[in-house]
Amino acid sequence: MHDDRGLVEARLKRVLDERIRPAVYPESVPLEVAVWNAPGEPVPVEEGLAATPSPVAVGDRWGAPWGTSWFRVTGTVPEEWAGKTVEALLDLGFDENMPGFQCEGLVYRPDGTPVKGLNPRNQWVRIGAPVAGGEEVRLHIEAASNPVILDYHPFLPTQLGDKETAGGEPQYKLERMDLAVLDETVWQLVIDLEVLGELMAELPVESARRWDILRAVEKALDAVDLQNVGATAAAARSQLEAVLAAPAVPSAHRISAVGHAHIDSAWLWPLRETVRKVARTTSNMTALLEDEPDFVFAMSQAQQWAWVKEHRPEVWTRVKKAVADGRFVPTGGMWVESDTNMPGSEAMARQFVHGKRFFIDEFGVDNDEAWLPDTFGFAAGLPQIIKAAGSKWLLTQKISWSQTNKFPHHTFQWEGIDGTRIFTHFPPVDTYNCSMKGSEIAHAANNFKDKGVARHSLAPTGWGDGGGGTTREMVAKAARLRDLEGSATVVWETPEKFFEKAEAEYPNAPVWVGELYLELHRATLTSQAKTKQGNRRSEHLLREAELWAATAAVRTKFSYPHEKLDRLWKTVLLHQFHDILPGSSIAWVHREARKTYEAVAEELNGIIDAAQRALAGEGTTTLAFNSAPHIRDGVPAGGARTPAVGGECTLVPRTDGGFVLDNGCLRIEIDERGLVVSAFDLAADRETLAPGEAANLLQIHPDFPNMWDAWDVDEFYRNTVTDLVDADEVVPGDDGVSVRIVRSFGASKVTQVLSLAPGEWRLDLDTEVDWHETEKFLKMAFPLDVHAERYASETQFGHFFRPTHTNTSWEAAKFEACNHRFVHMEEPGWGVAVVNDSTYGHDVTRTVREDGGTTTTVRVSLLRAPRFPDPETDQGMHRFRHALVPGAAIGDAVREGWRINLPQRKVAGGASEVAPLVTVAQDAVVVTALKLADDDSGDVVVRFHESRGGRSQATLTAGFDVESVTVTDLLERPLPDATAPDQDGNRLTLKLRPFELVTLRIKRA
Repeated sequence: MHDDRGLVEARLKRVLDERIRPAVYPESVPLEVAVWNAPGEPVPVEEGLAATPSPVAVGDRWGAPWGTSWFRVTGTVPEEWAGKTVEALLDLGFDENMPGFQCEGLVYRPDGTPVKGLNPRNQWVRIGAPVAGGEEVRLHIEAASNPVILDYHPFLPTQLGDKETAGGEPQYKLERMDLAVLDETVWQLVIDLEVLGELMAELPVESARRWDILRAVEKALDAVDLQNVGATAAAARSQLEAVLAAPAVPSAHRISAVGHAHIDSAWLWPLRETVRKVARTTSNMTALLEDEPDFVFAMSQAQQWAWVKEHRPEVWTRVKKAVADGRFVPTGGMWVESDTNMPGSEAMARQFVHGKRFFIDEFGVDNDEAWLPDTFGFAAGLPQIIKAAGSKWLLTQKISWSQTNKFPHHTFQWEGIDGTRIFTHFPPVDTYNCSMKGSEIAHAANNFKDKGVARHSLAPTGWGDGGGGTTREMVAKAARLRDLEGSATVVWETPEKFFEKAEAEYPNAPVWVGELYLELHRATLTSQAKTKQGNRRSEHLLREAELWAATAAVRTKFSYPHEKLDRLWKTVLLHQFHDILPGSSIAWVHREARKTYEAVAEELNGIIDAAQRALAGEGTTTLAFNSAPHIRDGVPAGGARTPAVGGECTLVPRTDGGFVLDNGCLRIEIDERGLVVSAFDLAADRETLAPGEAANLLQIHPDFPNMWDAWDVDEFYRNTVTDLVDADEVVPGDDGVSVRIVRSFGASKVTQVLSLAPGEWRLDLDTEVDWHETEKFLKMAFPLDVHAERYASETQFGHFFRPTHTNTSWEAAKFEACNHRFVHMEEPGWGVAVVNDSTYGHDVTRTVREDGGTTTTVRVSLLRAPRFPDPETDQGMHRFRHALVPGAAIGDAVREGWRINLPQRKVAGGASEVAPLVTVAQDAVVVTALKLADDDSGDVVVRFHESRGGRSQATLTAGFDVESVTVTDLLERPLPDATAPDQDGNRLTLKLRPFELVTLRIKRA
């Protein structure tokens, strides 16, 4: 037989595009349209419905950037359409290739009842099936003219990302506002042909099944009268019945489809627009659930559910009913789909606390799965946190975006720093926006890495990023793929049912140990420095507020601010969303974030100040309050007293220019360029810096990645570097025992103050940058004389190690990585730490010198200047604090990391001291949270972990009478199988594994 595949396939495409799809709506009449443009921000629904609109016509332009237009559409169903299915076709000017990324609408009835959302792939509203004829139609559309930020030529700088700079030019043109007859037989024919055509293209040419489908499609096309598609559609469908009825082979891959709409809580739109995106999507999904009995939809991010409840009560009613029916599924158990690299220990824990508690309180649902399809890599401390929250599974697909290495598994056990293992699945469909295309289904089956031992995978199905969700076309395709020869089988299932099946069939899944590093989007560790600083500072202020409020509540009549702390935590957690904290959102988002962090700091400082004054009492004695988990200057952790006076520091001129700082522990030489050329550990009689090298070296690189500007830094940035060695000033600081350095470069300026703390092995570096560069990357280098094949980075509830070498492509790909408060490297008996108060990105490299020694260089990332999606990223003034800690063991790195982030607060009062509420005798055990229980019982909750990677015995002494103590999960619920601590009055003793996380709930007598 001659090979005529190309002929038939080309025929199928043209007939579908030009004859069959247009015949889905064979008859139509125009609707009358009027519009009212809301001034400023969106208005309540009742105001939009009551407004007086002005006439507007199809073809007219509408919608200033970020504006809201209320359209009223009216018309009458023709009498001759009686008995037919009629829909309103409402095209606001959509581009079908941009679902979620442009204008959208929510349709209401005149009484304010939401009907469904409108988006580029969902432009219809059902009027009747069938209609009687003569019905009056009146609908209102709340239309958002969100501008297109990520266009066909992506990553071009644009001012559209902030309403303050976006201008008022109309963004869209009304394309269609009609009533139309839906020919359901033709619509079904379209789905039949799409499914078979897409499947056919994925089958081997030599496959008999491919030729069976080809011939059936050819017969169906022969049966279609191109001038009267509707009259012949049924006959065409009959030619396809046999190939659509052929069952899948027993070994076919099995896909659990779950309806989904990954909605970024902010990204190329502000937070306020996400509130409306969620309302549109949930309206669509509840409507689809009513029409499709097999369909199941899952939505993550408790914050988004809370928005619907607060802002769209009419939609919330429908959502609650669908949840009660088991069809609309809360998933993930987190407040938002957060970044997981940068949030601190407690913040990562509270993501699960607040997310799970919302779903439990509202619906009685306690999620077993963490759901993070789009997060940019996963910190090695996360498995323990997931388990401590009472969950046991994780889903993500983002690692499939890695540029260098293909991850070896799709289903596996992920082991964290403490040995906790979490059953994890990466959907092999490689998208969280599956649309049930044949190419996607075939890719999932072919791509699945665990063939032969497992056969289940999950496909999150629906338009996402900007929302929209699953469409009726996707559901119809899934119905045909349920049991179809040549394809994987598809069934709608909840995430829970998928994980139960996947875990049962794969009891000995392979193990991956350590972080799940995304080999992409590495620059998100640095972009938008003020957002990152706001997050870090907020995390520590929340710790302080809980600590001192709890202490004051137990010791005085201070009222513990439960509701205020709950609200502030949720605000901070929201801003850890994986496009806010990473710095990859539009200018509007980060402008608002800066204001929000300022307001959060003001409130938390108020709580802290009030609690500390309640503890200090009236008087003039100066008390230093120590919020850090280690004793400092004689002040106990979590307590207050007059600090001990430290030693002295000296500053003398250096012979060759510059200055020498000395505090009896370290001798620091700073040359005439303002560079640190010696950091000598006097006790160890050892130089910290590599011979001939200089630390505190600012370096600037060109930074123009191939794509994803705010997200990416490509390795070739290292090919060009400029050392900033010219100084405008190198002079003594104002205190006479520090050195002040001023440098100018490009359009920017750096002012630094270098100082030694009395009696401490620590060089403090305070850096202020007035940054006005474009597409540049600023780093600060510390070349260390340390032979280390690996180094430690702090992560949640501990640290983990990365190699300093690049033996394999896996190590080479980690050329920019994340740390929290410190990085640490050491030779046996002597190490060095670099600590920070607000930076995350860094790189570590090693070279072997001619003298045989090894130079290990740590470079902290300070600032970038990408132009998309925010063309003014990081422009302006910034302040960073770092410290170099020679001679540091890992415990010193932990302590100094806490110190730089939690400066002492001094308060005048009448008390001679404030005793800690809880004291921990073992320095390796770090308390991360001390608070009152969330249920307002007055119980004291203390959370702590072993911080050095070794075994430890911890003795906790409560500064109050203890009635009982319970080991709990993160949600402060008893853990029935946990070993209770030994109790001797107010003393509690327990043993900890390396990095083990423990939460105790202490009932006061």
